[in-house]
Amino acid sequence: MGLLSEKTRRVIALFAGVMLLAGGFAFPAHAQSQAQFRIGYQKYGTLVLLKAQGTLEKRLAPHKIEVKWTEFPAGPVMLEGLNVGSIDLGQVGETPPIFAQAAGADLVYVGFEPPEPEGEAIVVKKDSAIKTVAELKGKKVALNKGSNVHYLLVKQLEKAGLRYLDIDVSFLPPADARAAFERGSVDAWVIWDPFLAAAQKQLGARVLADGKGAVNNTSFYLASRAYAEKNPKVIDVVLEELARLDEWARNNRKDVAALLGSYIGIEKSIAELSVSHNSYGVKPIDDTVLEQQQQIADTFFDLKLIPKAVKVRDAVLKKR
Repeated sequence: MGLLSEKTRRVIALFAGVMLLAGGFAFPAHAQSQAQFRIGYQKYGTLVLLKAQGTLEKRLAPHKIEVKWTEFPAGPVMLEGLNVGSIDLGQVGETPPIFAQAAGADLVYVGFEPPEPEGEAIVVKKDSAIKTVAELKGKKVALNKGSNVHYLLVKQLEKAGLRYLDIDVSFLPPADARAAFERGSVDAWVIWDPFLAAAQKQLGARVLADGKGAVNNTSFYLASRAYAEKNPKVIDVVLEELARLDEWARNNRKDVAALLGSYIGIEKSIAELSVSHNSYGVKPIDDTVLEQQQQIADTFFDLKLIPKAVKVRDAVLKKR
């Protein structure tokens, strides 16, 4: 990927400082056996690129740590996996951590990517009579419950003067939602990339509204609290690798699209459209992004979509 920029070196140094405060730099001691670092990923985001390039494995191999990758169809089920101990770290959108915290998951935020408001949208069929979000009143809308697009829908309805209860929500995972969308069983679909780009390119889906002016669509790296507290150096290494990868990705989008397309098996045009919506530049968690997450948590509690109020700051590693 070439030499790192001064900005990326500063980011890596900042991560190192955060991890030092969070508990030191020692790798876990493993006698003769090889430990596993288990990562959950989806068909989007920087983690899938990291898996494809294999650089994390090279960094951790000298420390007898094997990287195990598990694919998930969406963020909520990934965080369920994190909660039950089947993975140690994953990348999800802004909403899944709120639902996970409300369900009692003991997770921590360890980093985030810049906003990607065009990377999710409410779409309708190309010949749909629906032209505005306001016209969704009384209509059936499909989405994955607790995913990043759940908040997009809430905020776009609010902008259009509608309540969440004014529409008929159908909770479906991406594959089932696409099938329902194609059949005409739902009037609109709220979805993220690369499924969004695929719907646009393959189905001619028309974007009714994306995240611009409504939501940030920030993605987060989360780890189980137990793993992050015991293995801060491993978390630090993965964030360093993500910082290097992000710098490369920002400056080589055609290469990113080619890698993504071949690795997850999507057409070149779909990969290029999806990558055009992406932002790259992993950062440590800060007060601003925590406040934005708290707004989401408060919104979902007010709508009674989560069973209890959530204090987002409880999901941050305490400094020692």
